[in-house]
Parts: sequence; structure tokens; C-alpha cells
Amino acid sequence: MVTARTARSLFSVCVASRPWSVWTSVCVGARWWEARGRQLYGAGAVWDSRKQASAGWGSRHQSTSAGWGSKKHAAKRKIQLQTAELMMDAEMEQQLAPLRASCKEQGDLVRKLKAEGAPEVDIKKEVQELKARKKELEDMILKLSPADTFDRAKMNDLIKRRFFYDNSFAIYGGITGQYDYGPMGCDLVDNLLAEWHKHFVIQERMLKVNCSILTPEPVLKASGHVDKFADYMVKDVKTGECFRLDHLIKQHFEKVMADKKTSAEEKEALSLTVARLDGMTMEEMNDLMRKHDMKSPLTGNNLTDATEFNLMFPISIGPSGNLKGFLRPETAQGIFVNFKRLLEYNQGKLPFACAQVGNAYRNEISPRSGLLRVREFTMAEIEHFCDPDDKNHPKFAQVADTEMVLYSGCAQMDGESAKRMTIGEAVHGGMVANETLGYYMARIQQYLLRIGINPKKLRFRQHLSNEMAHYACDCWDAECLTSYGWIECVGCADRSAYDLQQHTKGSGVRMCVERPLKEAVMVDSLAAQPDKGIIGKTFKKDAKAVQEALTALTIEQAEQMDKALTEQGEYELSGFKMTRAMVPSFKREQKKVFVEEIVPSVIEPSFGVGRVFYSLLEHSFRVREDDDKRTFFSLATVVAPIKVSVLPLSNKQEFVPFTTQLADALTDLNLSVKIDDSTGSIGRRYARTDEIGIPLGITVDFDTVNKVPHTVTVRERDSTQQVRMPIEEVPLTIKNLADGKTQWKDVTDKWPIFTSQETTK
Repeated sequence: MVTARTARSLFSVCVASRPWSVWTSVCVGARWWEARGRQLYGAGAVWDSRKQASAGWGSRHQSTSAGWGSKKHAAKRKIQLQTAELMMDAEMEQQLAPLRASCKEQGDLVRKLKAEGAPEVDIKKEVQELKARKKELEDMILKLSPADTFDRAKMNDLIKRRFFYDNSFAIYGGITGQYDYGPMGCDLVDNLLAEWHKHFVIQERMLKVNCSILTPEPVLKASGHVDKFADYMVKDVKTGECFRLDHLIKQHFEKVMADKKTSAEEKEALSLTVARLDGMTMEEMNDLMRKHDMKSPLTGNNLTDATEFNLMFPISIGPSGNLKGFLRPETAQGIFVNFKRLLEYNQGKLPFACAQVGNAYRNEISPRSGLLRVREFTMAEIEHFCDPDDKNHPKFAQVADTEMVLYSGCAQMDGESAKRMTIGEAVHGGMVANETLGYYMARIQQYLLRIGINPKKLRFRQHLSNEMAHYACDCWDAECLTSYGWIECVGCADRSAYDLQQHTKGSGVRMCVERPLKEAVMVDSLAAQPDKGIIGKTFKKDAKAVQEALTALTIEQAEQMDKALTEQGEYELSGFKMTRAMVPSFKREQKKVFVEEIVPSVIEPSFGVGRVFYSLLEHSFRVREDDDKRTFFSLATVVAPIKVSVLPLSNKQEFVPFTTQLADALTDLNLSVKIDDSTGSIGRRYARTDEIGIPLGITVDFDTVNKVPHTVTVRERDSTQQVRMPIEEVPLTIKNLADGKTQWKDVTDKWPIFTSQETTK
């Protein structure tokens, strides 16, 4: 029997007019979850070490176009991946046992030092040794694991050819770290964010804001970004070319280790040094660079000593240039500074969450790895404000049985593998800090799986204590396995009350919530008695802010201000110079209070949209088994840029009414439609629509035109199966498939599988 694809291809060839072209510091609680089995979770990915030594590494104006699918890079195309969950047999576990024991020994030493209150520098040194041993274990796991090959060059060729994204300003040579999204990329990102909005903002009844990108310096001074948001940088002494020092050292050592003349002992020593880079100071890295006589990888010139480089883009706001600021490095600060307005909108009640989607900017010294490290990127962040003494979540029971792969800080320190368990077990067993954090972790996983992330290449890794900010209670990253290794796509952190406390200090505005007391209590107070007339004349439009700052003074602050006004005659309050005439006196009294003020804790899920986008492309990239030149993206219907294609088998006039009828009916249902009425063969047109991830295709053939009732075929992209159904049934069927209400199996159960058309003209 002639198949549908063969019959249509033969016909179309005849009519064609053109060819187709911590739990981090201490482990507590019973270790009962180990009974669930030691399931191995992949720890990384390896690829040809020569790939990083490309000629343009670190260049400011670097185009990647030369490497897209060219023969020059053919030797570097195959990249070995490790799947997320593998069961090691007894022989493999025997080989891994000494390495696991070594990791556990070092982890126990780190715990001991912390328990004894050892100096921070000593703890950091031992943590870096733990990381080195952990890397050795992960490398051995990878060596023993079966390989899953992925051809990144083929995928990159498809991405570029169908313009999912490309280097910005490519006709001028392109700029490293900046990308433009094409039609398919834009629609895919829009669909990812639309699903994110539905999944989180709508279903969790969140508030939403859209805040300014231009951020005054005092805001980011208070948040810590001005003082701490920096990397170490060196420059070519002749050309001024800049390089991020840790990346430079790693590239240099990888090149040395790839040299056949390098001994095994030297390779091992260099590998351990690379693993310790994250914990080194600027002086230690600088000494390492000088010791190994490192030069510019582009010119071979000498390099300057290292300096700190702040990663924010500085700007001047206004024509005078007096108001300094930065392009925001994250969207979260806009939510924090609007906390009081949001709390008021929410009628003063906790808990509540606020979301924001927008671009952020980081002036990376040497962007690399495509979309994974760029200078301009989209973030989707949520700030969930809750009572610091009550972090239970009312909907936690709904997700408690969600199974997840969790790589705890304790497991990392003990040299163990990640474990599969329910989030309920993890929270109630003490591994995850609280229900609200666990709830969002489960919801993040549900979202990632819904959009098409491969569950076998997804894990949640807990930050070790040296990775977490000092104020964080707990932090987990949703990591996706790609050809670049495990990459952080979503961070989920319990940030305690740090952010609101910092902005309270920086602005003088109290970021707090009133919580009712069970019983009223008497408290001492010291209230300023201001002269409102003098304050109004002196500060004019700022008088209200001054009054609020005076009212917000704590008893300690009021005592300090009273003393300063008496001894010095003036006091600076939230940037305003106050005199004794403005505040003639302070009144001490006792008052009964029925509420107490608390500063809310913040649980923050933070999505790097570009990283999720790239991981999704890798996880959905496919090559047809019967033709390795036919590549396509198996995108989930819910996020596919175009939901359905309409393909008339012929460009004859009698086909037009049916094509138009279908396209209009689908568009009326808010489904994106692509009509391909070119004269290429139907097989080639299927291939073109598959390439851009269109999950469903409708073919208007001669049976549609010649037979009554009028029917068409509907084709599913991944299986290439087709069914024939009445034309009136098609729009609603496609709509249900696109919304996830119906599965393809339901369609094949209802309608007959199509094999060939009965009429051919």
C-alpha cells in the first residue's frame, strides 16, 4: 500500500515548479529518606575541551555566525550528556565508594570547623577542597555512565536558519552577549511567559507590578549591589581587551590539560585548582595568573593585575548628570521599594505575593555559552511576603505528594547522589526549610514539565552554605541538564527579612506589617514633638516625608536624636538636616498597644527566561530516525509558537475556499495558524513546519474537494500519524489539543488513521 506521505510527495513532485531548499551547614533530622534507594543523579556533562579555545573568546565584537553548522566545527559537534537518573550497578558503586568516602570525610571536617566556630578563611579553604573532591566524584560518575549524545551544531544550524534568535547587530559583526529574537523566538518566549502568568499570577492570585529600569544609586546602595556586585577583571596591556580572571585561568588550564605532553599528575593538580577557583580571593587568582605566566588568549600580550569590576551599567539620570543611577541588575528591587503600597492594596494582610516580568542588565566581562550568560536578559520574579514566624502554606497539601529529584547540601558534602522523594517528605524531614519554599519548588517543577522540560534532565540542587548569602535561610536551584552541563534556570530562596530591612535603613521608611497581639501590652515610647510650621517652611514639599520619618523613630533612635540636637544642635534624619528649633522636645510616655510590628520574610522564585528558553530548545530538539538531515523541535503544544499549519495539496482555485475556511475558523479560536500553499512537495512542506515546532498540520487534499461530506487529514508532528475527519470537527479538535484538554491518542481512538487519499485529481 502506498503511504500518505509517499502518495502526496509523488503528486506534488509532478506539479512542483521549484525544488525544496543546606541544608547546607549542618545535617539534622532522621536520615529515613535513604531507604528510598540510592538513585544516581547526573552531576554534569563533558564535551570536547577544545571547544572553548575558539579564536574569538572574550572579544567585545564577536560574531558566532562562522560556527553555525560549518565543516570547520564538525569535529566538535558531538557532545556527551548524562541523563538525570541512572542506577549504578554493584561493580560501578564499588569503584565510586572510595571517592564517596573521601567526600564524606571532607564534608565532616567542614561541619566540625563550623560547629567549633573556626575562622571563616579556614572554613572556606576546606569547602573548596570539598568541591574539588566532589568534582572528582562527578567526573568518575560521568565516565562510568552510558552516554547520551547531542549534536549542538545541528541544533544551532536550525536555530539560525529559522531565525529563532541570532547575534544582535550581526551585519556589523555582532556583539558578544547580546541577542535578537526572531519571529519564532519571540512567539515562543511570549508563550512561555503567558503560561507562567497563568500558572503563577492567575492561579496563585498574585499582584503584579511593572517598575522602572532606571534605578537611582541609593536604591542599589541599600540592596548591596553597589558594593558587592563585582567580578575580577584583567586587561591586555596593549589593546585594552578585558577578560574575566576566573574564566581566563580556567581556559588556560583546560588548554594545558588537553596537551598530550602534560603528565597525569599535573592534570590532576590543575583540575583540583580549577575546582577551587570559586573560593579564591582576587590576590590568590592574581598570583596564580603570574605563577603560570598567563597571557592574553587573543594576542599573547601581557596582562594587568586584577581589579574589581562592578557588573552594573552606570547611567546619569536627567540632563545635569548629577543624579547617578544604574540599569537594574534584577527586577526584584522594584517590588521591595513598593512594598508599603502593595501591602495597602492587599488591605494590610499577609501573606501575599507580587510578580514582575522585565529585562535586567549585567555588564558581563566576557559573556559566553550563548543565551546562558548575556548582558541583557528577561527575568520573571516573584516575591512572596509572609509572617517570619509562620511559613506554612495553605495549599501545601495539594503538592505534598509531588515527587522531585533533590540534591541536598548534605548529600553534596557526603559524596552521595541526589535522591527522589516527595516534597512533603523533604519539608517534614527538615531538608527543605519550610512549607512555602517547598510549595514554590513543587510549582516550579510543575511549570517546567508543562512547558516541555525533560523530567530526566531536571533536578533541584540546594546551595551549600558558602554559596548562600549570609541572610538567606535556604536556597534551591532548579537545574536543567544541557550540553553545557547543569545550568541554573530558576532560583528559589528564602531571603528572610533582609531586603525590606535594608530599604528601611536606606530610605528611613519602615517596611513592616502590624500583627495583632493576643493581649494588649504597655510599652515605653519617646515621641518627637515637632514644630510643624518651621518644618513646613524649611522642607516645603518634603515636609510630609520628614514628619513620617519622625513618627517612625524607635525609642533608641529618638534618644540618639535628642542627644545630638542637645549637644551638636543638628541631626541628619533620612537625608534631612534637622535642628532643635524643628524638634523642640521629645515626650516620654507609656501607651497600651494592641499590635506589634514585624518585618515580613520573603520567599523568592526567580526565573531566568532566556535559560529556560534555551534548555527547552535543547530538550525538544529531534532528528528523524529515517533521515538525519531532517531536524525539528518537538515543542509542547501549549508553548509552540504556531499551533497548526494548513497545507493545501494543490494551488488550484478550488482548494482556496477550504483553506480559507479552516484558517479563519482556527484564528477565531485564538489559535496561531500558518498557511503553506507553496508548490513544494507535501513531504518537504511537512518538514518545514516540523522545523519550527508546529505540532499539528491540516492537509486539504483532493478527497476534501471531491467528496461529500468534506474531510481533511490532521497530522501530528512527533509520530507523523494522520487521521481523517470532517472539516467541521477540526477547529474544536485542534483547540482542545492546543489547550491540553485532549491528547493525540484520544483523537486516534475517535477517527480512522489515514493511509492514502482515494482521488488524486
